[in-house]
Amino acid sequence: MKQRILVAVVGVPLLLAVLVAAPDWATAILVSLLSIVGAHELLTAVCGVDKTRRWFWVSATMGVALVWMVYGQAPQFAGTSMEAVGTFFLFVLTALVVGAFMLAVAEYGGAQTMSFTDICAVLVAGFVIPGALSCLLRLRLLPDGNGLVMIPLVAAFCSDTMALFAGMACGKHKLSPKVSPKKTVEGAIGGLLGGMLGMLIFRVIFQLCTLRPLNILWCLLLGLLGAAMGQLGDLSFSLIKRQYGIKDYGRLLPGHGGVLDRFDSVIFTAPIVWIIMSYVTL
Repeated sequence: MKQRILVAVVGVPLLLAVLVAAPDWATAILVSLLSIVGAHELLTAVCGVDKTRRWFWVSATMGVALVWMVYGQAPQFAGTSMEAVGTFFLFVLTALVVGAFMLAVAEYGGAQTMSFTDICAVLVAGFVIPGALSCLLRLRLLPDGNGLVMIPLVAAFCSDTMALFAGMACGKHKLSPKVSPKKTVEGAIGGLLGGMLGMLIFRVIFQLCTLRPLNILWCLLLGLLGAAMGQLGDLSFSLIKRQYGIKDYGRLLPGHGGVLDRFDSVIFTAPIVWIIMSYVTL
């Protein structure tokens, strides 16, 4: 528990410094690093150490290419050299996806045969996870993005915290015992309330910092949906751990596990928040 608290005390300010205070390119670097580590963790869990050594570079490069494609194709870079960089990484990403299947076909039947599950893991690690995390970058690139980028984190982390305490205090009915034995229905409900409460607090802080009030109903909805998707993400990645018999994806964050252990909820929350905010003016 002490390690868990210490990591949070050190890690949260660093995360805020990168997402809120630093330039937007710092967020692109952070998302790239999270994607690289997350790819290694997922491939190690699903494919094993040997295949990870052979295929990790594909997923890692794919993830970095996707993140910088998103960054370069942002509207504010239209007509600049950065747009050309985004286009370049689009071609790199396409070539890697095609190349992954070509290598899998070429090696079929040999000592390095990749199963369909292995190929799917490579694509999820290199495309799906970075694509979801890059929604943080998309939010950061919006007007007032250094504040709005915090919405998925607030909804997900406040939900996690409140679910933990609600489950400890009054949890009786198991939510999904075969996937996550400690999670309860009461904890899940507390998590939903925690996401909404966190967004109300965020709304106050955002208005104090920017002098721009956010619509309270949309904030509550983002808190509710963000918390629900975050809990689904947590259960989904727990399902993978149960299937492959591992406790944590990694040891990068003492007391928290790996990147996928800590950001599993954000991976599901960030896309839904970005989709809503793409069509709604808060």
